[in-house]
Amino acid sequence: MWDRKEIKLRGKERFKANYWRSVLAAFLISLLAGGSGIVSRFSTSTDDEPVDDTTTQEIQDLAQTVENMPADDQAVAGMIIAGILAALFVICIIGFLLKIFVFNPLQVGCYGFFRENAMNLHPDLGILKSGFTKYGHTFVTLLLRDVFLILWTLLFIVPGLVKSYSYRMVPFILRDNPELSATQVISASRRLMNGHKWKTFVFDLSYIGWFLLGAITFGLVNIFWTEPYRQNANAALYLTLIGEKGFEEEKLAPEVVIPISQ
Repeated sequence: MWDRKEIKLRGKERFKANYWRSVLAAFLISLLAGGSGIVSRFSTSTDDEPVDDTTTQEIQDLAQTVENMPADDQAVAGMIIAGILAALFVICIIGFLLKIFVFNPLQVGCYGFFRENAMNLHPDLGILKSGFTKYGHTFVTLLLRDVFLILWTLLFIVPGLVKSYSYRMVPFILRDNPELSATQVISASRRLMNGHKWKTFVFDLSYIGWFLLGAITFGLVNIFWTEPYRQNANAALYLTLIGEKGFEEEKLAPEVVIPISQ
């Protein structure tokens, strides 16, 4: 069974060995996650957030104000509101398209960088575009992963969180095994994380102190230390899970073998 402290130490060593490239790759991942989060916020806030009494009163006051307007002013106000809603809808659509067509392949490239760095291969940033090599396959696999996550999250927050850990290694496995189908990649990640989800959750929680320090420093610590450190450790965790004995290959399913290339 893998040891959290050992994994973090390995990640820290590889981060320091390739500092600035790790910072840039981790910063790109953060930007991609941030862009997706903003889109998700726009698309879910209306449905998921409870409306308190103050908000309800504000809506009623606004509606009353519009009703008291002259007919021409009501028409203008209606056009403005419709325009705002249309703009938000367009932002959501554009953000969703960017995520599935651009952000997801870049995510595979970023994970590929950290995987190679964890293998002591000293990769350059050109590897970030590797997610576009087999673009169609990458697109389908990560879109299917995202759809599954959305469906699980719709059931409730906890199932969605659990499944996010089940699918955590999808980008790594996809890049290492482009010959596998989308469902095989997702199944391989699920089987790889079987029995490790809770420990990985604790592994993530162990960075909470660094994230709090990052909040105090307006995100600077996160950019220049926490995120690249965490991403390198995450890659070390992946390599450990697929073969704790010297990174040997592990058979995850009868038809799915995850190889380790040197």
